[in-house]
Amino acid sequence: MEERNYTKGLLEALLFLSSDPIKLSALAKSCGIEKTEARELLDELILDYQEREGGFLLREIAGGYQFITNQKYSEILSHIFKDKKRETLSRGTLDTLAIIAYKQPITLTELDEIRGVSSRAMVASLMSKKLVKAVGQKEVPGRPTLYGTTNEFLLHFGLSKLTDLPTPVEVKELKFEDFSPESIIVTEETEMNPDFDLDSLPEELKVENANE
Repeated sequence: MEERNYTKGLLEALLFLSSDPIKLSALAKSCGIEKTEARELLDELILDYQEREGGFLLREIAGGYQFITNQKYSEILSHIFKDKKRETLSRGTLDTLAIIAYKQPITLTELDEIRGVSSRAMVASLMSKKLVKAVGQKEVPGRPTLYGTTNEFLLHFGLSKLTDLPTPVEVKELKFEDFSPESIIVTEETEMNPDFDLDSLPEELKVENANE
């Protein structure tokens, strides 16, 4: 029992010191135990913090494990830590992100067909904020770029995997704005990350952005 408690404490310490989610395999290797034992101890830790109802919780998120602040304190914490990094997304960009999340991998043309308007600026903005990335090319004439979400997307929305997303009846009926976390600010304007290298965008996204 003493050895088990020591290993459980070691897992807790490793997670506490990390600013990013840590994969199960990495945690198990660091503690010198099998993944099955690591998962069992992590499940216990998750329950321990959940029952305690303190300031932070342990969650399986973005393919790993990470401590997060308890949601019930988010409002007051957002006022205390006003400089906390938050992404700014327009409603159109948020709609585009929702479609990509549920329909990925998806091309720009398919996005435009669903939204009924051009999505170039929105996709470029999402790529600049590392919420969306190019995941390949569709095997059709012209080989258009396919887009999908990133681990950063999972982190922002507190998801372990894409299957944790709420199931919509239709993508067009999504009210993704209602699902946006404290890390997302919804505005009227589409913004690019000023530090993003525009040359890294797929060619199909550069045309419109060059004229903006």
